[in-house]
Amino acid sequence: MARIYANENFPRPVVIELRQLGHDVLTTEEAGQAGRWIVDSEVLKFAAREGRAVLTLNRRDFVRLHTSAPGHAGIIVCTEDLDFAGQARRIDEALRTLPSLAGQLVRVSRPPSPT
Repeated sequence: MARIYANENFPRPVVIELRQLGHDVLTTEEAGQAGRWIVDSEVLKFAAREGRAVLTLNRRDFVRLHTSAPGHAGIIVCTEDLDFAGQARRIDEALRTLPSLAGQLVRVSRPPSPT
């Protein structure tokens, strides 16, 4: 399973679900980084040092960082989704298709609303 660093803005219920699916998820709070206003590039460096992919809702900045700092341990960008269990399942499914997260940008989107 994946080693993940959940960015400060990432919903805790999804983290809990990912752990139940077998992923090793470290939160910013658990790492002693919460509330410190750490810039995104430093978040990515910290995660890389820890051998963890960043999990974030901050798509724009982390997609840019993926291009400018390709030596990372992985970036998983998600759209906001209140279906926490569903979001965790979609993240898990996306990660299971990859042999390694190193240097990868994984996009996980909320499914379209039924019309």
